[in-house]
Amino acid sequence: MADPVRITDLGQPDQTKFCQEVIAATSEVVADITVEAVYREAGSQLGDTPVYRDAGVLERLNIICTAMDADADLSSLGRITNQAILVRYLVQRSRLEALYFQHPEIDDVVIEKPIVIAGLPRSGTTHLLNLISCDQRLRSLAYWESLEPIPTEQDRAVVGEDPRVQRCRDTQLLQDQMIPLFKNMHEMTPEHIHEEIELMGMDFSMVLFENYALVPAWRDHYLAHDQTPHYEFLKRALKALQWLRGPQRWILKSPQHMEQLGPLSKVFPDATFVLPHRDPVSVIASMLTMQTYVSRISRDPVSPEEIGHYWQDRLLRMLRQCVQDRDLLPSAQALDLYFDDITSDALGAVERIYSLADIPLDEETRAAMLSYIRKNPRGKHGQIQYDLKDDFGIDEHELGQKLEFYYQRFPVRRDK
Repeated sequence: MADPVRITDLGQPDQTKFCQEVIAATSEVVADITVEAVYREAGSQLGDTPVYRDAGVLERLNIICTAMDADADLSSLGRITNQAILVRYLVQRSRLEALYFQHPEIDDVVIEKPIVIAGLPRSGTTHLLNLISCDQRLRSLAYWESLEPIPTEQDRAVVGEDPRVQRCRDTQLLQDQMIPLFKNMHEMTPEHIHEEIELMGMDFSMVLFENYALVPAWRDHYLAHDQTPHYEFLKRALKALQWLRGPQRWILKSPQHMEQLGPLSKVFPDATFVLPHRDPVSVIASMLTMQTYVSRISRDPVSPEEIGHYWQDRLLRMLRQCVQDRDLLPSAQALDLYFDDITSDALGAVERIYSLADIPLDEETRAAMLSYIRKNPRGKHGQIQYDLKDDFGIDEHELGQKLEFYYQRFPVRRDK
């Protein structure tokens, strides 16, 4: 196991040489974060495929663009990156609609009994997701596929490795050169299994937009609206991916789900719901550190206090909603797991999930999971050390008091 790592330059980033070069090369570029600019660029990438237009998408995209544009500390590189992300979602949505138009039979595909992991980042969710995805009987979403879920006709015609995999490798190489410690917090190789929240980006309604900029106006719009239609869209996207490539039973995961248990259970009523829990003080410290570290390539200046305040409030909201809505999940289909149990006996945790989901754990799958555990020990790249007080001005004792509602509902072991 690698030595622990303490990031001491969150507020005054000591950029890598490569990152400095990229920032310098883009410093004079003006990226227009508007609906018009996003549609214009998407049209140029789509060629003969029509750009998808829908009143709801236009409304939400306009709110997102306006909120991002209002974030004064987004750097030139941050604005370029965010515009590109919005364009990517619109391009993929347009390709999805074109695929449905060509193959209306996709709508007959059945999404049956998915396993859905709903928990905060850093609580064991990613480890469980990648572990269960070792089971070749289940359908999962690799990182490369999450970025470009709908292949072009040219991509589908290629024999051998999907070209989207190499495009993801190229992007990942750039990221590793710019923020090399990100893998210590959340490893993201092209083959790693990723969150289906990327699919919800195509409908322009998800929490993930808050990761790209400080966008309180978008946050407030998102929280004020029923997300059930957007989870229905998620199911629609999953149908297309299942039609393109099986198997037929999904393993899904996203932190967003924990504050959307109502819509989630309405849209996937036969799912097995898994809720990992960890001391939220530790989770918040980890999440704030990761979010601030990544911001060095999109914000100038980087303010740990501002980012910390935004995300502390956001995570508290998510936890409150989870506590409020936990009992909406059918007791015979829901399982609370605790971080200590996951880290001490991951295979035992999977056995409990499989028992609830009525999936036999065969020897081939068990061996694949044990191999994954051996190859991916906790902290293999070096665990990040966190300090809420020094880095963000947040008092852990006061934060713990704010979280008393959560401790009373879920008996997590406090890390400190």
